[in-house]
Amino acid sequence: DVVQNFNLHTQKAFDLLGAGTTSQAFDLGNESTMTRERYGPGRFAQSCLLARRLVQAGVALVQVNWTRVVDDNKYENQGGWDTHKSHSQSLKEHLMPVMDQTLSALIEDLEQRGMLDETLVVVQSEFGHTPKFNARAGRDHWGNVFSLALAGGGIQGGVVHGQTDKQAAFPLDDAVRPRDILATIFHLLGYAPHTEILDPLNQPLQISRGQVIQNILI
Repeated sequence: DVVQNFNLHTQKAFDLLGAGTTSQAFDLGNESTMTRERYGPGRFAQSCLLARRLVQAGVALVQVNWTRVVDDNKYENQGGWDTHKSHSQSLKEHLMPVMDQTLSALIEDLEQRGMLDETLVVVQSEFGHTPKFNARAGRDHWGNVFSLALAGGGIQGGVVHGQTDKQAAFPLDDAVRPRDILATIFHLLGYAPHTEILDPLNQPLQISRGQVIQNILI
């Protein structure tokens, strides 16, 4: 009875958690030791494995956030990508080893199960890093250029789109805006970028005002 008083999205969240196939998907104990070790031991790695299980159970959208580490004595920057200190050391000793192992495991796992063609994997952040290091051997916030990765769901493998200057400070060719990423994702989901939806006041809104990045599509 309490749930009935929640808004629609909260009700759907409860329905998702309570569904039989979904609740079983949360039990990582059903995975083999080999598979769990292939993804890696950390929370981010096991969350990506859980994401695959949820997609396999029919969940349409799954978001996995990078895991921070509370113990600053173990990793700089709380183990995150916001590397204001010891940027290179953080990448070499923690960030890239974990990302390389986990992301490759996820993509291989989806492909081996015949799920990659229908599953779009998006690896994205909110900003890049300054071209120059600061006094703490770190790199600060930089919004002019940064990278993201897409795989599966109609994306060509091994394609690099766009080019920056030598300092990775500003785009030179094929600049992509956030609206273009949104348009491309909607396109791969089967929606034209100019598709209209209605807001709470029944005013029409386009789901995107960007252009589909055709060069990266199959």
